[in-house]
Amino acid sequence: MQNVPIASASGAHATLPGVKLWFVDTGGSGTPLVLLHPNTGTVEIWQPQIAPFAAAGYRVIAFDRRGWGKSTPAAETAPQPGSIAGDLDALVEYLRLEKFHLLGVAGGGFVALDYAAWRPQRLRSLIVGASTGAIADPEMADFIARIAIPDIRKQSAHYREIGASYRGANPEGTKRWIEIDERARQPGAGFQPQLRTPNTFAKIAAIPTPTLVIAADADLLAPPALMRLWARHMQSYEWAVVPDAGHAMAWERPGTFNDIVLEFLLRH
Repeated sequence: MQNVPIASASGAHATLPGVKLWFVDTGGSGTPLVLLHPNTGTVEIWQPQIAPFAAAGYRVIAFDRRGWGKSTPAAETAPQPGSIAGDLDALVEYLRLEKFHLLGVAGGGFVALDYAAWRPQRLRSLIVGASTGAIADPEMADFIARIAIPDIRKQSAHYREIGASYRGANPEGTKRWIEIDERARQPGAGFQPQLRTPNTFAKIAAIPTPTLVIAADADLLAPPALMRLWARHMQSYEWAVVPDAGHAMAWERPGTFNDIVLEFLLRH
């Protein structure tokens, strides 16, 4: 399952304000499901999800964040750096999407919350996995400081993001993940996604959208207790945990992750 190619999805560039955005789209008449990749990845990181979600009847759309993969900033058409939520909204208009499901993991979860607070009327549901949410409140910063492993960000990203069980059991999958991450960001691209406004407890508390929050029980960066800290401020959310998985849970445990997501989507 891990190295399934992005089958049945056509890729193209959309010329949008401030960016030439690369996206893939499985097409069809199914309800749209938009995927937002993490900071360590591009649309390629969704290899284990796109074909199964499309087979379940959804029109699956994923795009490279501005400055990631094949999406290049276009300073001549709009000021930089813009916001990823703004790029998503422009892509939604470009594709003439009606209401859609939105799924973001890790850094993609930051953007998903930012967008849901801004454009809730466009969403059928919201799914956020393995993410701190980039919540700016001091309570979150204090928690993150208490669990921080000294100098971990000086190491290869796969040590902090991929769980030990997966690294030990699946060397080929780990190698592929590293390859995707190593070419994910273009020179000069910042690691954190640009948000329209800072994410805060008060901001996400205003989101009316039915929400699923998915944690991974071996996540070094966004452990379940940290995710519950921000999730409890949501108006309405469901909770799930992917066992024996690290921060890259959708890559490590695609069968479990996909089943959790699809069961939720079927009810919304």
